[in-house]
Amino acid sequence: MRQLQEICGDDNVFWRAEDLLVWEYDAGFDRHPPSAVAVPGSTAEVAAVVKAAHDAGTAIVPRGAGTGLSGGTIACAGAIVVSTARLRRIVAIDAAARMAVVEPGVPNVAVSAAAREVGLFFAPDPASQRISTIGGNVGTNAGGPHALRYGSMVNHVLGIEMVLPNGEIARFGGTAADLPGYDCVPLIVGSEGTLGIITKIWLRLLPLPEDIRTFVAIFPDIDRGARAASAIIAGGVVPAAMEMLDNVTIGTLNAAFDVHLPPDAGSLLLVEIEGLHEETEDWAASIERLLRKNGATDVRSAASAAERELLWKARKLGYAALARIKPNNYLHDAVVPRTRMPEVLKQVNAIAERYGYVIANMFHIGDGNLHPVLLFDARTEPIDRVMEASAEILKVAIDAGGALTGEHGIGLEKNHFMPWVFTAEDLDAMRRARDSFDPDGTMNPGKIFPGGEACADIPTERTKRVLAEGMWV
Repeated sequence: MRQLQEICGDDNVFWRAEDLLVWEYDAGFDRHPPSAVAVPGSTAEVAAVVKAAHDAGTAIVPRGAGTGLSGGTIACAGAIVVSTARLRRIVAIDAAARMAVVEPGVPNVAVSAAAREVGLFFAPDPASQRISTIGGNVGTNAGGPHALRYGSMVNHVLGIEMVLPNGEIARFGGTAADLPGYDCVPLIVGSEGTLGIITKIWLRLLPLPEDIRTFVAIFPDIDRGARAASAIIAGGVVPAAMEMLDNVTIGTLNAAFDVHLPPDAGSLLLVEIEGLHEETEDWAASIERLLRKNGATDVRSAASAAERELLWKARKLGYAALARIKPNNYLHDAVVPRTRMPEVLKQVNAIAERYGYVIANMFHIGDGNLHPVLLFDARTEPIDRVMEASAEILKVAIDAGGALTGEHGIGLEKNHFMPWVFTAEDLDAMRRARDSFDPDGTMNPGKIFPGGEACADIPTERTKRVLAEGMWV
């Protein structure tokens, strides 16, 4: 402890039980206190902390804003948490090179704001962008609504500075694309802190589009809205973003924020296109025709930038608004083929009804990234039963040819479900890639991979292991 204080300063190291309470959880349900927390203020301090832990044989868990939903920052195996909260500098915005250099503790929205000042924008825009940080976005390969056209974080990271598990500082990638040699950047993006601690990121910025058009289409049910979304892409137009809200979410948003969405809508489809004015003019006509052909009862276009921003604000506040119904929720982010969406949603809603839970659906329908939200009250309803319903939903998505996660990461939440998708040989190859960076397994232990005892004393972890093994076929 004294060594950590010497590196970071007395005010930046925590070890008392009452101080550790706020570091023992993220936005999910897994909880476990770290043995200590260090909050370094520079790359050199991060390296010194990691080396000290390595020499002592102590595990490390990197942590950003703590907004993750997969238990990725829960400290297992006596680990210390290393927080990047003080690494909050935007080092440079290079308009000519269309690039930003930032530290991991910078909020996503701050990068967007800084880029906009020079006529550029940063595409990844998770719903948590006002509070989630770039380091966490890189760790989970976050996406957001505009991932449909622009891709997730991995498509926008040019280079990474990272402290390796032995305390060495390494740099991967850089300011130029397609550097010779092995490209380790895509491996690091989405590695959830299991390879090292990121201390600097080089980000790709894009020019602001000439024209943006945002449409709201109202449907009598989810099924017709989902079919309309598929029809748009099948018709040759790939929107910048395409989001869907169900009736439960619409009603809650109206009550919480007075956004005046149609209260009787079965579903709402939000479609945004970007490009040259001539392109968006043609696409707009095609999109409106397809929306109406597939059952839209009303189609509106945002009349101004302010109206467009209000629509996106409503979408991104949907998750928070659901607390008006129940104080707790369980949220997954499985991905399914877009064409299978209507049938999957029917099964998802049927599972919620069978268990007696209110469910809200608001999701990235354009790329099939589901976000079903099971609403409950943890004071009176057992979490194990909610997890069982959630595991059934996850199984439906996998059986439809889907993936375990679109942007939240695997973490502790879904590590035991990995064999549903990957063979033993697949998992072994992943472990060997991790071991090339961290042969001692001290960096964020117990995450991503199934099995192991690092986090076995967490009650929810035991429950998920039983569910995963019981449903596996």
